[in-house]
Amino acid sequence: MATIASNIQQVRGRIAKACAAAQRPVQSVTLLSVSKTFSPEAVREAFAAGERCFGENYVQEGIDKIAALADLRAQIEWHLIGPLQSNKTRIVAEHFDWVHSVERLKIAERLNEQRPAHLPPLQVCLQVNISGEASKSGVAPAEVPALAHAVAALPRLRLRGLMAIPEPGTGSAPHRALRALLTRLQGEGLALDTLSMGMSADLETAIAEGATLVRVGTAIFGDR
Repeated sequence: MATIASNIQQVRGRIAKACAAAQRPVQSVTLLSVSKTFSPEAVREAFAAGERCFGENYVQEGIDKIAALADLRAQIEWHLIGPLQSNKTRIVAEHFDWVHSVERLKIAERLNEQRPAHLPPLQVCLQVNISGEASKSGVAPAEVPALAHAVAALPRLRLRGLMAIPEPGTGSAPHRALRALLTRLQGEGLALDTLSMGMSADLETAIAEGATLVRVGTAIFGDR
């Protein structure tokens, strides 16, 4: 039976191959291990295999896991990649290092107000509904520039870039569109460096189109 460590090795091999094909240095892509629904012990196993960045979809589950792994807190970067409601912003601002799912200015303003002064600025990405799916969260592409400039002005946040969950089976077009949007924002003077796109099934496509962070759960931890 495949272990988490051997799965990580395989995923890292896929990333290296995809980077080579795209003529990109392998260090230009960060692997985010998506540990939602898996136990703190599974995270500990991935940590022992060298992983340091972990993504959680559900706020309370993430908070519980951060507490259970408090002994590793200084070495782990915790990313919230799932939806965030207004009533959960304080606990997220106090405990997470990154939030990938900012889609409204109100949420960003609350995170900014509630980020403790002793912590570094909260790293954030705007979630873009790049495929225009009715069922998906995220800001419409046309509304991204205004939101990006407003969020970038908040002192306790650091806007890093854009995140999307492209519709499966749509090829590379959504990934390309997200990269074009990031390039546009960079051209408007925003110092952005992160394209959070690509998961277990499409990480090669995402890397070919410029992803700097791929969010992989199933290929590391197994089926949920």
